[in-house]
Amino acid sequence: MRFDDTLETVLTADLGTPYGVQSAWRQLVDLIGRRRVPPATRAMATLRAIRGEVPRAIRAASARALEYANPPAPLVRLFALDELPIAIPVLRSARLAAAEWIQLLPDLPPAARTILRNRRDLGPEVQRALESFGPVDFVLPNDASVPDADVRAEAFAEAVDSSTGSIAEPFAGAQNRDMDHSDRIGAAASAGARAQPVAPPAPVEDEGPFEIAEVVARIDAFWRNREETGPVAPPAPVQVGEFRFETDEKGIVRWVDGVSRAPVIGLSLDLAGEAEASQVDGIATGAFRRRAGFSTARMRVEGHSDAAGDWLISAVPVFDPANGRFTGYRGTARRPRSDERAEPVHVPVASPAESLRQLVHELRTPTNAIAGFAEMIEAQMLGPVPEIYRSRAHIIRSEARELLGAIDDLDLAARIDSAALALIPGRVALRPLLAGITDDLSPLLELRGSMIALPVEDLIVAGDRRAVERLLARLMATLVSASGSGERIGVHMATESDQRVAVAIDRPRALADYPGDSVLGIDDEHEDSTLLGTGFALRLARNLARELGGSLTIEPTSLTLRLPAAVNSQVGQAI
Repeated sequence: MRFDDTLETVLTADLGTPYGVQSAWRQLVDLIGRRRVPPATRAMATLRAIRGEVPRAIRAASARALEYANPPAPLVRLFALDELPIAIPVLRSARLAAAEWIQLLPDLPPAARTILRNRRDLGPEVQRALESFGPVDFVLPNDASVPDADVRAEAFAEAVDSSTGSIAEPFAGAQNRDMDHSDRIGAAASAGARAQPVAPPAPVEDEGPFEIAEVVARIDAFWRNREETGPVAPPAPVQVGEFRFETDEKGIVRWVDGVSRAPVIGLSLDLAGEAEASQVDGIATGAFRRRAGFSTARMRVEGHSDAAGDWLISAVPVFDPANGRFTGYRGTARRPRSDERAEPVHVPVASPAESLRQLVHELRTPTNAIAGFAEMIEAQMLGPVPEIYRSRAHIIRSEARELLGAIDDLDLAARIDSAALALIPGRVALRPLLAGITDDLSPLLELRGSMIALPVEDLIVAGDRRAVERLLARLMATLVSASGSGERIGVHMATESDQRVAVAIDRPRALADYPGDSVLGIDDEHEDSTLLGTGFALRLARNLARELGGSLTIEPTSLTLRLPAAVNSQVGQAI
């Protein structure tokens, strides 16, 4: 659709509802302000007609959007004649010709011309035009000399006309045909009239010299009484039992009723203060971050005012009904009863492992959702899907599966660190477990061009089946990721004693440069297919082996994993 068609659609839209008016305003300002359509008379007339029905906040947002959009002169004029907070963004950034500025200046209020005086990019002609308004903009009106408001308005209009007449005459091309003049002020109609001299302010009757001697005498009397009676103690503040308050969207108290404002205004619900300052407890802070209501949270106000002391506060969140945006809290505060405590409670900070587990939980849910939707697209469960989108869905599902594996690794590491790993004792056969892991790694083996050689014998270890499988899977995946083309990763199993089973796995050549435990600190200098890195995976495997009652030893040519052997309870031997 062409922009002309879009403009015609906007102009013919239904303007009978507030939503239709606001939508038309936004679209017309955007199209004209970015010069996608010309500032036609019909479009500008529509903007002027609906401006009074558009909320002030929306007009201000439209003005901010035009700040660097280089709008045309008619649209600049429309916003420049609006309220000053709305006109400022346009006035300080608009780029018009000198003739257009000179034609606009007489219609601007003094405050708007002040904005232009602070600009340094206007030409000398515009600067001279602004200087000619000095007698009008910088003279304070004397209400006593002109009692009638209409007379003052006429005098101001005539002064504007007289101050601009000498500027417009030398510029024959100053009249811009594209400029919209329908809302010019009435001063333009009387531009040919001669300016009437403004009456000088009436002289104020001299009331005599300032009696400073009386002030000095009062000061002397104050200090004389103070020396005789001593300093007067300030009266104790009246005890207040409750007050109301409101906060802004940042949780800072901006309004208070029923108590002194100074000690409470500026107090934040977002951050708990220091022990020696006014503060709120973690209940209010946590509720604010969730944009939830709270009840009987604790607050302490320091100082000696009527607001000083301990309080119990309750508040509810407030949202803008127009757009649902959070705007702050409205609440009440009361003094605690004799059976209540109101000092702020410091919530203990969670350990890093607990914080990591919380983060893992928040990551797992959306990742599972992404993988599920990708699988539905790939399987065409919602209808036919082109092949290119099915292939992309397959890639997304594969990468989501890898991300879920990394999330599980992080969760496992956090559980180990916080001693929260639950293990169920059992008997685990290693040979079938390794065969299943090798099948899962076959795509990675094909990509790397390497192979895994499994042992013929089978041994059984004691431990949690899922933990043992996770340990061997992460260990084998890490070594295969570091392998190169043509490499063979051999796996050897043997019973070292009645209590131990050793599983030795060959080290790839890429890890030969890291002797001993230095391989645990690899920072992925080389190409690495593991998401969290080789060093992290090996450290995780070593810690998990310790949780299972075993160990992981890094030797020059292999990695040896030792796990408890399964023991026959009847004969007391390892089997």
